[in-house]
Amino acid sequence: MPELPENEDLWIFGYGSLMWRPGFEHKAVADAQIYGYHRSFCVSSVVHRGTRENPGLVLGLDAGGSCRGKAILCPASIREPVIDYLYRREMVTKVYVPKMVSLKLLNDGRRVSALTFVADPHHEQYCGSPSIEDAAKIIARASGRGGPNRDYLYSTVEHLDEFGIKDGPLHAIMQLVQKLGE
Repeated sequence: MPELPENEDLWIFGYGSLMWRPGFEHKAVADAQIYGYHRSFCVSSVVHRGTRENPGLVLGLDAGGSCRGKAILCPASIREPVIDYLYRREMVTKVYVPKMVSLKLLNDGRRVSALTFVADPHHEQYCGSPSIEDAAKIIARASGRGGPNRDYLYSTVEHLDEFGIKDGPLHAIMQLVQKLGE
């Protein structure tokens, strides 16, 4: 766990389902951008969207570029239970590394520190950046405890569109997955 300032509200950066389904009480949500990482289907899912025999793909923050998402402000009074919840949710196989990052709040330009979960490039489930074609093939056929991998992709793209976040690679993957399903 990264070192956190004591007794302060905590910003949490969401770049996937955490943006629309945080699962905890919060004081505020703001559009945000981080630099040095980008949203990518770089994590092989063997639990929620795939199995060991037929892994799916889920999002991670991978090195390089930038990423728009949501900054979610957790009140100091419930910070510890929220962190515990996030660890149970995000650290099932320990493919993510919790990290404090600097982000820019897009509504007012402020820079704040936020907790987020970055893909661990040394973990066995880290798969780098598969091509759009390879990602589509994997996502089209995989399913896990959380349901079909394609549903995760569709929901992500739908919410990114709703939030006005442009992510061309995810849209391209979705178009190919839809073609594969025809």
